[in-house]
Amino acid sequence: MSRKIQSRNLFVRNKSKSPRMRTYFIGLIALIGLIYASIFLLPAVPNEPNFPGAPTYKIQIKPQSSLASISDQVYAQGIRSYPFFFQFSARAIFVATKLKPGTYLLPTGASVGKILLQIARGDRVRESLAIIPGMTIWQLRGVIDSHPALIHQTKGMNSKALLQTLNLNYPGLEGVFLPDTYIFDPDDLDINIYRRASSAMQKTLNQEWGRRDPNLPLKSPYDLLILASIIEKETGKSEDRGKVAAVFLNRLQKGMPLQTDPTVIYGIGPGFDGNLRKADLRRDNPYNTYMNKGLPPTPIAMPSRESIYAALHPLKSNALYFVAKGDGSSHFSSTLSEHENAVDRYQRKSPSKVNQQK
Repeated sequence: MSRKIQSRNLFVRNKSKSPRMRTYFIGLIALIGLIYASIFLLPAVPNEPNFPGAPTYKIQIKPQSSLASISDQVYAQGIRSYPFFFQFSARAIFVATKLKPGTYLLPTGASVGKILLQIARGDRVRESLAIIPGMTIWQLRGVIDSHPALIHQTKGMNSKALLQTLNLNYPGLEGVFLPDTYIFDPDDLDINIYRRASSAMQKTLNQEWGRRDPNLPLKSPYDLLILASIIEKETGKSEDRGKVAAVFLNRLQKGMPLQTDPTVIYGIGPGFDGNLRKADLRRDNPYNTYMNKGLPPTPIAMPSRESIYAALHPLKSNALYFVAKGDGSSHFSSTLSEHENAVDRYQRKSPSKVNQQK
C-alpha cells in the first residue's frame, strides 16, 4: 500500500514540473525568434546611398580580414550594427568563417543577416581589364595607368624598375604580358595586373616551348615570343596564322630577311603617323627587318596564345611571301614571280598603298 502511494506522489511531482518545462521551452523559442528577428528584420544599412548616382550602399572589406576586423570595418563605414552584434550574428547563422573580402553594393535598409549572407556568397563588385592581342607595351601602360578602379603604384615607373619589381629577366617589357581579360576587385594594385599577366605569359611559353619541334630555327622561349609577336601583327584572319608562321620560319631557315612592315613601324615608335614611307624602310635600326636578317631584338607586341602556338606548329608550306588581299586575308606564294603577280593583283591597283614584298 505504501509503495502505491509513493509512486502516485512521484507522478504528481513530475506532472507538476511539466508546465515549467513548457514555459522554459516556449521562452527559449521566443528568445531564438527574437534574436533571428533582430538579425534579419532590423535595418542595418542606411536608407541613403553613400556615393552619388547609385541606389545602393557601398562598403569595402580588406583582404585577409578576421571576423573582428570585418565587424569593425563595416561599422566604421556606416553600417548600423555594433561590432559585437555583427560578430554574434555571423556565428549565429554559421557564416563566421565564410566572409570574403572585396567591394560590396548593399541594398539600402538591408538587415545584418542579409549583409552577412551577401558577403559570405562573395556577391561583390568586380572590375576587368583587357589586354588585347597585338597591343604594345606603351598602349598597355596607358590602359592600366588610366583605369579608374586601380590604385596606381607603377604610373611613371620606368621599364627597368618595373622589370625589377616583377622579377623579370628580359631586355624590356614588350610582349611579356599575356593577352586576356583580367578580373579584379576595385582598388586593387596595378602591379598585381602586371604580375598576373606576366606569370600567365611565362607559364604559356614554358608549356609550349616544351612541346616544340627541335628543328625549328628558334633558340629560346624569348625567340618564340618575338616571332609570335610578329605573327600576331601580320595575321588579319585567324585561319592564316599557321601560314604566316610558315613564311617567317621558312625565311629564317634560308637566312632570308623577314621583311615585315610591323617591325619597322615598331622601330619608329608611338609617334608613327600611320603612313609607312620608303624612307622608313631604308632607315637602318635593329627593328628594320628589310635591312637586317633574323629576328628583331625584342617582341613588337603582346602575342596571343594562338600566335605562340602557330610559331611552334606552322602549317606545312613552302611559301616565302604573302601579300594582303584587302579583306583581312593574305595570298601566299612560294616564288618571287608569283608574289609579284599577287602584289599587282591585290595592291598595285590602289596607288595610295605602299607596296612592299614580304
